Amino acid sequence: MKTYATKISDIKSQWYEIDATGLVLGRLSSRVAHMLKGKHKPIYAPYIDTGDHIIVVNADKVVITGKKLDQSIHYRHTGYPGGLKAATTRQIMQTKPEKVIRLAVHGMLPKGIIGKQMIKKLKVYAGAEHPHEAQQPRKISINQMGK
Repeated sequence: MKTYATKISDIKSQWYEIDATGLVLGRLSSRVAHMLKGKHKPIYAPYIDTGDHIIVVNADKVVITGKKLDQSIHYRHTGYPGGLKAATTRQIMQTKPEKVIRLAVHGMLPKGIIGKQMIKKLKVYAGAEHPHEAQQPRKISINQMGK
């Protein structure tokens, strides 16, 4: 019996839509990262991007448990001396709620070129509307997702 090796021509990417209303950020992020990696498919291979496209809507209605809204601090640097900027999760949720989900999922993906390819397939929107109706995304709940 020969060992199966996944090729780029074997990959068929699907589009999925997830409503984040009332979902816990960590659970949602881990399931989304699982599907972006393609681990729910039998052709999964760690050396190639076999994942699907994920659309997350209603990002502003995601639930963050505990004291993480005020205690979790996100840092970024402008590139200039003394340019370290810090913001709590609550501040980011008020201005850009999509960024919180994107940061959580990005931290769960592999680092490097493959991880950058995977995060490009994640589309996050604060409201219920999105411009990807032409791709005919399948609506799924967190219970139907991989794992």
